[in-house]
Amino acid sequence: MMRRPISLSIAVIAALMGFAARAQSPALPTPKVEEVMVKVALLTLNDANLTGNYNVLYAKMARSFRERYSSDTLKQAFRTFAGHHIDAIAGMPIVATEDPAINDNSVLLLRGHFDTTPSRLSYELDYAVSEGEWKLITIDVKVRSIQTEASATDLIARAAADLAGGNAKK
Repeated sequence: MMRRPISLSIAVIAALMGFAARAQSPALPTPKVEEVMVKVALLTLNDANLTGNYNVLYAKMARSFRERYSSDTLKQAFRTFAGHHIDAIAGMPIVATEDPAINDNSVLLLRGHFDTTPSRLSYELDYAVSEGEWKLITIDVKVRSIQTEASATDLIARAAADLAGGNAKK
C-alpha cells in the first residue's frame, strides 16, 4: 500500500520537473515581438553609427559577446555604416525571409529584410539567452541595390561572438 503513493509521488515530481524544464526553455517570439526585436537592434545600431557611440549597442549585447569584445570592436566592425541613416525602417514592417528558429545551440535566428528603396536593407540577427532575456550575439546587416543586387557593392557590417572560441577583448 505504501508503494503506490511513493510511485505516484515520483511520477508527479518527474512531471513537474519536466514542466519546469520546458518553462525555462526559451520560446520563439511572436511576429510582433520579432518585429520589435529586429527594430530595436537595428535602430540602436543606427544611433551608434550616427553618434559614433557604441556603448548602448554594446550594453544590449549578450554577456558572452561583451566578455570577448569591446564597444570599440563594434565601432570598427560597423565603420562602413558610419554616418548612414537606416532609421527609415522604424515605420516599415519587417519582411521575414525565414521563420524564427532556435538552432541546436539554443540561438534564436531572425532573418529578413525591409522593402526600402533604392536599396534593400537585409539582416541576420542571432540572439542567445543572457541575463534572463534574448540578447544579441550577432548582427549582420547588408544594404544592396535592388536593381543590381547580384553585383552590388555590399555595405557589410558584422559583429559576431564566436561561441566556440574568440578574440580577446581589445
